[in-house]
Amino acid sequence: MKTVYLDNNATTAIAPEVREAMEPFFRDMWGNPSSMHTFGGQVRKHIEQARQQVAALINADPSEIIFTSCGTESDNAAIRGAAEVIGPRVNVITSRVEHPAVLGPCRYLSERGHRAFEVGVDAAGQIDQVQLGEFLREGSAVVSLMWANNETGVVFPIAEISGMVKAAGGIFHTDAVQAVGKLITDVRAVPVDMLSLSGHKLHAPKGIGALYIRKGTRVKPFMLGGHQEDNRRAGTENVPYIVGLGVACELARAHRADEFVRMATLRDRLQSGLLASCPDTRVNGDVHHRLPNTLNISFEFIEGESILYMLSDVGIAASSGSACTSGSLEPSHVLRAMGVPFTAVHGSVRFSLSRYTTEADVDYVLAKIPPIVSRLRAISPFVRKQ
Repeated sequence: MKTVYLDNNATTAIAPEVREAMEPFFRDMWGNPSSMHTFGGQVRKHIEQARQQVAALINADPSEIIFTSCGTESDNAAIRGAAEVIGPRVNVITSRVEHPAVLGPCRYLSERGHRAFEVGVDAAGQIDQVQLGEFLREGSAVVSLMWANNETGVVFPIAEISGMVKAAGGIFHTDAVQAVGKLITDVRAVPVDMLSLSGHKLHAPKGIGALYIRKGTRVKPFMLGGHQEDNRRAGTENVPYIVGLGVACELARAHRADEFVRMATLRDRLQSGLLASCPDTRVNGDVHHRLPNTLNISFEFIEGESILYMLSDVGIAASSGSACTSGSLEPSHVLRAMGVPFTAVHGSVRFSLSRYTTEADVDYVLAKIPPIVSRLRAISPFVRKQ
């Protein structure tokens, strides 16, 4: 049976070049990079090379890059670390459509006496900048807003947002886990204070991430107990995975121009085909400002989970939203914040492409979905029978 993987916003395949670069650090160069002897010390230069590769992808200085275990750790380190610097009564601002890795630490701080604000979005999933401005006037704040949404692919106007936050004297962090490698994420052109990224979203392994902290931004370390990462993140470095992340970032930087166009073309082919072949179907999110690889589409009057099970039976992997909330019976908090109708919110499916997605993959999906949708609607209690 043919297999088509369209769940790349959940995780991506490790690139062959990444696997090859990592292998020597499991076999030969397995020393501790903090050791004084040559066997361990020889590894250090490879960590620094990876730091340069990650920095180059987002146009940062290598000294501004800290390696972490994942995007979730990076988000927690940024938000909680910045809040600790400001003091006991911090205003924490985020949005209602953030990933749980951001909503979690913001709500954690709220439970401990800090004031938390969640900015709403419009029907297209775009941030309410008027409400954001009102919250910024409440006083000094740590602001965390995603660069691109993991469920809909909607891209926030980060340049405008960062200008608003800096004018108000706030510290601005962006969760760019879905954006890095799929968009130009230039921290010199867009003056964010901190930025999170995750390896397994751009063809590196799971278990490795990075946090960009602009020079001069004060953040208390989240991980304590060692001198690693210039005393900013304790713990022996995960050398093979750091090397892998570096190579993945180098590949993303080398091929991003062609990949952006190719993925967007395939996404639009999938979108137009589904809208034409499946009635009562709607695209969720701002179609003019979204990731080139992401399509969130609702098949009204049926359950998205049922579609996913039947797609899996024919070898197609997709998602109903964030992998971090899979298994929940609750509808997507992102789509609910956008006001997507009840008849559509439960029938949403996210298709997310990668550099390895082909035209044949898209055509296979377009051939399989219409009969699945027709079959499910035939037994749905929500569809008015003729």
